Amino acid sequence: MHRILVLIFITTSTFVFSQEISKDYYAAPVNIPMFLTGNFGELRSNHFHSGIDIRTEGRTRLPVFAVADGYVSRISVSPYGFGHALYVNHPNGTTTVYGHLEAFSEKIQKYVRGIQYDKESFSFDVSVPSGTFPVKKGEQIALSGNSGSSGGPHLHFEIRNTDSEKTMNPLKFKFAIKDAISPKVLSVLLYPVSDDATVAGKQLKQRHETVFYNGAYRIPKDPVISVSGTVGFGIEAIDYLDGNWSKCGIYSLVLKVDDKPIYSFKMDEFSFDETRYINSHTDYDQKIRFARSSYKTWIEPGNKLSIYDRETGNGLYTFSDDKTHRITYEITDTYGNPSKMVFSVISKRTMVQRPEEKGILFEYDEKNEFEEEGIELEFPKGTFYSDFHFQYEKRPSFPGIYSDIHGIHNKYTPVHQYFSATIETKNLPERLEDKALLVYVDPQTNKISSAIGGEFDDGWVEAKMRGFGYVAVTVDTVPPSVVPLSLKNGSLTESSQIRFKISDNLSGVDSFRGTIDEQWVLFEYDAKNNLLVYKFDKERFAFGKQHQLKLSVSDTKGNTKIFEAKFYK
Repeated sequence: MHRILVLIFITTSTFVFSQEISKDYYAAPVNIPMFLTGNFGELRSNHFHSGIDIRTEGRTRLPVFAVADGYVSRISVSPYGFGHALYVNHPNGTTTVYGHLEAFSEKIQKYVRGIQYDKESFSFDVSVPSGTFPVKKGEQIALSGNSGSSGGPHLHFEIRNTDSEKTMNPLKFKFAIKDAISPKVLSVLLYPVSDDATVAGKQLKQRHETVFYNGAYRIPKDPVISVSGTVGFGIEAIDYLDGNWSKCGIYSLVLKVDDKPIYSFKMDEFSFDETRYINSHTDYDQKIRFARSSYKTWIEPGNKLSIYDRETGNGLYTFSDDKTHRITYEITDTYGNPSKMVFSVISKRTMVQRPEEKGILFEYDEKNEFEEEGIELEFPKGTFYSDFHFQYEKRPSFPGIYSDIHGIHNKYTPVHQYFSATIETKNLPERLEDKALLVYVDPQTNKISSAIGGEFDDGWVEAKMRGFGYVAVTVDTVPPSVVPLSLKNGSLTESSQIRFKISDNLSGVDSFRGTIDEQWVLFEYDAKNNLLVYKFDKERFAFGKQHQLKLSVSDTKGNTKIFEAKFYK
């Protein structure tokens, strides 16, 4: 009987979600006109945008409403990412997410404060029992803000499949968002992929700016580009929505050769564990070198993204027939506004063969290892999207560096998974061993670019990395900086809060702890602005007397700065 009940539950749950969700199931999460600064699937650094960003008129503390009946299932607070975020489960099998909030509704805010004081931590991420906070469609649940990694006041909003946690395109539902503007094509790219491939007689990638005329985007003067061998294509395209000039992403794309589709994708949904495949979906080299985001419209073998119609093809085409071919891109946004890009290529067979590449062949579907004097690297299977020849060079150190400088391939090649890097130290004093870490360095300027991290062990420093570049060992012995902004000579300069500016010169702020009269108090951390703020809590703070404040801030290498002061409040 138990097995029958379980089967009925699973079948019913699957059946409920398998039914098409009503397009007008959700109400608006705000009570102002919905203008977007970012849309679903938009190209971001190392990830796709997982929802929509709704303008809040440049302000914070606007009411945020539940878009449908349900219950609060999860609450998270962080100085990074979504900042203050709320998750609401709905009977139709979806979860809506509200991010970058400034505050929650009064009853939820009280619950949050209790968790923070119980854990003695500003940051937390907890699941909430289903009966704790039921909500009704249109009920105010929060105030909009600019928390976490937000670049300005707005509401980040998502719709997810509750079971699979895949995030879904909110613009597929009937929100009051207007869009009559077609996507814009900025440029096209051609890639010689096979060893015998050429574009315009060369074995180099080419990019062509575009113009719009006769109903389509084209290359100026309509040249016929000579190609040979197996060639891939790419396109730089953006979209706009009515009343907004923020650059957004496109929804769908089909690439055709002579009217036959060879590649297509639709941005309906994706899972978070596949979002980093954006570095294969796009031209990573163009992004790093020129800060240009373009769609690389051919699928590398290590790219496991689920947005493609793989039966259409992988986007690569072999030209060998001495004929002219018409290349067409058909692009739409979520509201069906179309754009087209057309150009022609002519297949011209050549005898060109790519010179043998230097370096060690790394295969994308195998574990790869590299070892030289002073360095050991281990790359798990699935770290790369395609086979390539790994290159390495060693350079001498400069003052403040306790190892050789190791040139690990180049920063223009994307890395999908973390890999292990272990580097031997040189002339590292024993007293500094626990302060050692790996860093990226600029060999042209002999300066440290950024910290990687790591731990010292028996003459070596090991760390997990997720990007190539020049790497070396240094030490971090400098504690974080702690600067009071609202305390001066024992007096408060602000009546409602105590603020500090905190920062770290290298390894980064790891933890902080504030107490008043030896009791933990809630300092809220705004990492992007390097701010720590304590707001006087009427329920927990004893007014009308002298107080002792202590704030300690530590970095990831254990360097700690302690600030102490007395004040009257």
